[in-house]
Amino acid sequence: MSGVHAHTVAYVRDTMLDQKEPPSTSVGAIGWARQNLFSGWFNTILTIIVLGLVAFVLGNILPWIFSPTWNAASLSECREILAAAGSVSDHGTSGACWGVINERWVQLLFGFYPSHLYWRPILALVLLCVALAPILFASSVPAKLIYFSALYPFIFPWLLWGGTVWGPLAALAGVVIGYVVYSVLSERVNALLGLIVGVAAALIWWFVLSGYVVDGLSSILPIGLETVESRNFGGFMLSITIGVVAIACSLPLGIVLALGRQSDLMIVKYLCVGFIEFIRGVPLITLLFVASTLLNIFMPPGTNFDIILRVMIMATLFSSAYMAEVIRGGLAALPKGQYEGADSLGLDYWQAQRLVIMPQALKISIPGIVSTFIGMFKDTTLVSIIGLLDPLGLSNAIRADANWNGIVWELYGFIALLFFVICFAMSRYSMYLERRLRTDRR
Repeated sequence: MSGVHAHTVAYVRDTMLDQKEPPSTSVGAIGWARQNLFSGWFNTILTIIVLGLVAFVLGNILPWIFSPTWNAASLSECREILAAAGSVSDHGTSGACWGVINERWVQLLFGFYPSHLYWRPILALVLLCVALAPILFASSVPAKLIYFSALYPFIFPWLLWGGTVWGPLAALAGVVIGYVVYSVLSERVNALLGLIVGVAAALIWWFVLSGYVVDGLSSILPIGLETVESRNFGGFMLSITIGVVAIACSLPLGIVLALGRQSDLMIVKYLCVGFIEFIRGVPLITLLFVASTLLNIFMPPGTNFDIILRVMIMATLFSSAYMAEVIRGGLAALPKGQYEGADSLGLDYWQAQRLVIMPQALKISIPGIVSTFIGMFKDTTLVSIIGLLDPLGLSNAIRADANWNGIVWELYGFIALLFFVICFAMSRYSMYLERRLRTDRR
């Protein structure tokens, strides 16, 4: 019997069983919850406590958010609507008064910009997205669109402020003149001399000659848009305008400052170090006060220096100092072999920086660069202290209205939501860019 049994029992399966689905408790939402939320007694207790807190918070916040007050015309009418709906607690009516947002959301977006010209800031924002596309998503859009990106800085202020079309064309002509002078001298004499003379030629054109040319052309062909004064700017349009200009200008200026701080030329190095340390040691609000009040003292009598332009300059200088330190950290993180490799290829200083060093340093610095951008955009709310009507400044003006006196959370919550959307979008793009530029994928 034992011999027969030994010959009939196999140690290797000669038939396959049908494949079965995994247990429902180990896959999907249930499996994820068991693995991450209820994997042990301690995690289970924490999960229950947190879920209880979340339920308690949502139970108090959601009724406040979903209050039937969108069509109210005043705070007292909001209270009457809430009382009629039974939304009353021991502390009075409970529920948001969204009537203020329904009535003033356009003002919070555009300030006192003329209503019949809303199409201009909207068009400027749409064109901004088009101009940023070849910069942010270079591999997904036509390469020739970069030419529009180069022209957009001259279109943007003309759309917002209006005036003659010859103004932005004259500004563009200054760039062309400077580039032509630089190209000619760099080929025939020296690149550094060409850069200095090219910048000087552009400045002479902008500050001395262009005014006469623009006035002459305007008298012959008065083509332009209706002029809008800077005092009419406000709301998120003002914040986006200051933020976009400061962000766009601070990055190249920060790169120059970072390279200047590492320069072997003593004068250049100490000028950059002094500028960076001074700006980083002074609060932004102090620079804004200088821009709004003290700067006019040092200007020639009768000079009309636009307040928004002054704020843009100070915000750009402030952001560029922090940007320079972020980029300097990226440069310091590169191994010495990268510099030696660029030298071994026979590249000069600027070629090495453009082709080898700076692309790697900027990739390393992406989180810090985007954090500086986000901080700069949020700091635009400080302009309310010097009298500009950004969203916070407008909220104070709205609350001064007798109909909305006492409104706080609704206005600040709406403003915070819009800032969060923009800052969150920048943060997500930063993460996308880091993933796209990763070179250690397997």
